[in-house]
Amino acid sequence: MFYIYLRNFVAFLLWMLNGNAHYHNKDKILDPSENYILVAPHRTWWDPVYMAFATKPKEFIFMAKKELFKNAFFGYWIEKCGAFPIDRDRPGPSTIKYPTKVLKASNRSLIMFPSGSRHSTDVKGGVAVIAKMAKVRILPAVYQGPRTFKALAKREQVDMNFGNAIDISDIKEMDEAGIAEVARRIESEFDRLDAELEATKGTHRRMIFGYIPRLILLVPAILITLLTVLFTMVAAPIHKKLKKSALCQL
Repeated sequence: MFYIYLRNFVAFLLWMLNGNAHYHNKDKILDPSENYILVAPHRTWWDPVYMAFATKPKEFIFMAKKELFKNAFFGYWIEKCGAFPIDRDRPGPSTIKYPTKVLKASNRSLIMFPSGSRHSTDVKGGVAVIAKMAKVRILPAVYQGPRTFKALAKREQVDMNFGNAIDISDIKEMDEAGIAEVARRIESEFDRLDAELEATKGTHRRMIFGYIPRLILLVPAILITLLTVLFTMVAAPIHKKLKKSALCQL
């Protein structure tokens, strides 16, 4: 329940700040009854929010480096948004086993970013293995738009483009060749989606009075933000204590 609230709350804040988002090929998004791995090049801090909002009502889990959970406040938020910690320097079996189990046994799908970092090769292998073990399809997407907070606030155009679902059931073994083939299919679709968006640049006009509805909603937005922060300040320490207590009882 809090996942849905946070997803919509952060998407609302992005709309207040930017209000110039455009979603392409939403008909390619898989049915909410089907679990899948949503993959995209990781280009900003906010592209996961646009991805999660575009694919609602589907809910997701995603990997986050364990260091992000050290801050009780931020860790509480990302955990409630579906994040689970991984050790990027020494990834253990749970990095594969946990998301595979969730994909098989729940109605939540998985968001992964298989490129855009020094870990991209390992993550692509993770996408391939998890998809194969969970027997799910891979849905590529790309974000194009502002990559700085300043550019986002200037209402530079945001575009999310969704591609064709990738079925890897024809790949028998997830050995080096099998993983390379999955990576090739993903990268090929990323390139196609980026090129498709480049062709549409400048076709969307900004609304002349686009700031008016956001100005009207500014005060309610500030109040909602303050209430959310206050709730988190109270709930995060309680949540941390309960987790410690549960671990001690194991």
